[in-house]
Amino acid sequence: MEGSAETRQPFRGMKALVMGLGLHGGGLESARYLADHGAELTVTDLRDETALSPSIEKLKAAGITARYVLGRHDIKDFEQADLVIKNPGVRPNSPYLQAARRIETDISLFLAASPARLIAVTGSKGKSSTSSAIHWVLDKARAKGLLSGKAYLGGNITLSPLTFLDGLRAEDDVVLELSSWQLGDLRGKMSSVPNPGNRALLKPRAAVITSIMPDHLDWYGAMEAYVADKRVICQGQDGRDVTVAPDDSWGQSFLGETKGRHLVYGMKPPDGDRAGGWVDDASGCGLARLGSGDIVEVVPAQLLTPGVHQKKNLLAAALSLLDLGLPADFIRESLGTFPGIEHRLEFFHEARGIRFYNDTAATIPEAAAAALEAFDRPVVLITGGTDKNLDFSCLAKAAVKAKALVLLAGTGSEKLRSLLDQAGIPYRGPFGTVDEAVKSALEAAEAGDVVALSPGCASFGMFLNEFDRGRRWKEAALRLA
Repeated sequence: MEGSAETRQPFRGMKALVMGLGLHGGGLESARYLADHGAELTVTDLRDETALSPSIEKLKAAGITARYVLGRHDIKDFEQADLVIKNPGVRPNSPYLQAARRIETDISLFLAASPARLIAVTGSKGKSSTSSAIHWVLDKARAKGLLSGKAYLGGNITLSPLTFLDGLRAEDDVVLELSSWQLGDLRGKMSSVPNPGNRALLKPRAAVITSIMPDHLDWYGAMEAYVADKRVICQGQDGRDVTVAPDDSWGQSFLGETKGRHLVYGMKPPDGDRAGGWVDDASGCGLARLGSGDIVEVVPAQLLTPGVHQKKNLLAAALSLLDLGLPADFIRESLGTFPGIEHRLEFFHEARGIRFYNDTAATIPEAAAAALEAFDRPVVLITGGTDKNLDFSCLAKAAVKAKALVLLAGTGSEKLRSLLDQAGIPYRGPFGTVDEAVKSALEAAEAGDVVALSPGCASFGMFLNEFDRGRRWKEAALRLA
């Protein structure tokens, strides 16, 4: 983006404090962006220099100078800062944040400066696949000359949008995957751009809601509080925008309060003449009813990633793309080539006739249960881990469909074991290492089977995070199979 020196250096002379450098991009890119745009930078994190060395080295390699306060937080740093960048995982009632004058996030910094059209996606499960599918089609549309500019993808999918902000133009599209924490941090934030009336900082041209299920209840305590943060996604919309939501009770509650136009999707046609989409039982295709009443096919029956839940994700993506003006035939053809994404029912290896899948992003029991439904082959399921105050009864019920269950050690596995014992369902483990789990799974599997990691739990304890869990699972399977 071009502009005056003041536009290019909006933080010149400001004392900016990044709270939580982390290892996954958000804090790192906030630090880089603020320093590049004139801020005097301090970085503080409860982890020490050894743990954070990969991120610190990246900042140094980029020529960025910062003052580091590591292994602790000092309240005076928060009191003296003109601007504090909050990590989404920090609770808003933190005494350090209470001392701050102004609190932002990498997402709010991005939204305040982005000129591009925005598509925002949230949900409990499916948001990464849906976001990636939307971006996939928008990118292909530009390759075919249907749209100008470029398509970008960022947010909770582990890429901070600050990485591409400076190159954005009005003809570009940005797809943002947003977690409940990221959305909660945007509540009440208004745009500073002059406009007729106060406009919310987050105003997506299309807001897409995927499946809402119990998650992060160890943080929120109740579903209502969890979903309240997700509702921020559509609270700034108006009649020029569209809200795409499932036809269940949670989806209907989003549609009941949004000021955007409605598109609903599910496993049956929308009631009456409502516009929306559904998965057709007979053909297996995803169909959409347009405002004109015409019915078009937008998702093919055969996808590269298995499972009806993936078909619903791509249906939600297709509806948003239709509203953005892309032709139904082009959407269907493009979604038919969508390869899926890493860590979400990702096929990565075949050995001895056994297919191996990585579904580490299945961090709630419902997602692991859905993984068992996705395959038409016998499944040896590696599951379990750390509990997030969730109910494992759905996974225990689905477990009867598994050829064998292999449990990873953790508090969630202990809850699941109790239910499995009551139902008389056998299992292997729990195992305290990935290698032990892989070896046990290989003992149970034979040619024609699927071995899938789909934990249904958080990754804390054995792993750095869910992505570390997935990478270590793939490495062990490749080495041992």
